[in-house]
Amino acid sequence: MAKRTTKKTKKTPRRRFRPDRWIMRWTLRLVSVVFLLAVFLVVLWGVFNPPTTYYMMQESRRLGGVEQKWADMEQIAPVMPRAAVAAEDANFCNHWGLDIVAIRKALEDDSGRGASTISQQVVKNVFLWHGRTWTRKVLEAAMTPLMEALWSKQRILEVYLNVAEFDEGVFGIEAAAQHYFGVDAASLTPTQAARLAAILPNPKGRSASNPSSFVRKRASQIVDGAATIRADGRADCFQS
Repeated sequence: MAKRTTKKTKKTPRRRFRPDRWIMRWTLRLVSVVFLLAVFLVVLWGVFNPPTTYYMMQESRRLGGVEQKWADMEQIAPVMPRAAVAAEDANFCNHWGLDIVAIRKALEDDSGRGASTISQQVVKNVFLWHGRTWTRKVLEAAMTPLMEALWSKQRILEVYLNVAEFDEGVFGIEAAAQHYFGVDAASLTPTQAARLAAILPNPKGRSASNPSSFVRKRASQIVDGAATIRADGRADCFQS
């Protein structure tokens, strides 16, 4: 009689739980989701005008409403974007969102002043929140080159001028022009544009219609700066 042989089945070895791999896997998934969300939002607001921002909503709740009306670049006096660039980011056309030279100078001076570009301010105002946290700074540094890659310089400046704060509860160049001078954004003179640009770093502490001696002096410098960047080609990326 033939001997029956029994076939032994090999047991599959149980996988050992590796916390480091689990953490790495979920970290990569989270980073991928955040990146795709960032791309989606940048593309979205590159095509459509952002109706509001987080900071604007905060101020609206605090004040019971804010003034803002969108103005396309064609509806803004050409001197206004030049004044804003001359005042806030003279190398706007020459960098990819982060001005390394300005950052290096700020670090050498042990000060953060002057290191933030217009592109960084747009990312902070439109996609993030105000505050000096490291989380916001890291997200800002990551999103700024992404926005620069997907938006034109003209679009970046257009959004900047429409979401910037010019006084308490006054956002955007159209509302600011009417608030301070009783004109629309298309009718701004070089002096008016320069005064509006001069108050941008401290909109709640400075006035464009009742300027201090400092604002007058700064506006005079901005008028010259706007003419300079027009002459030397540093306005070519957003104006023909």
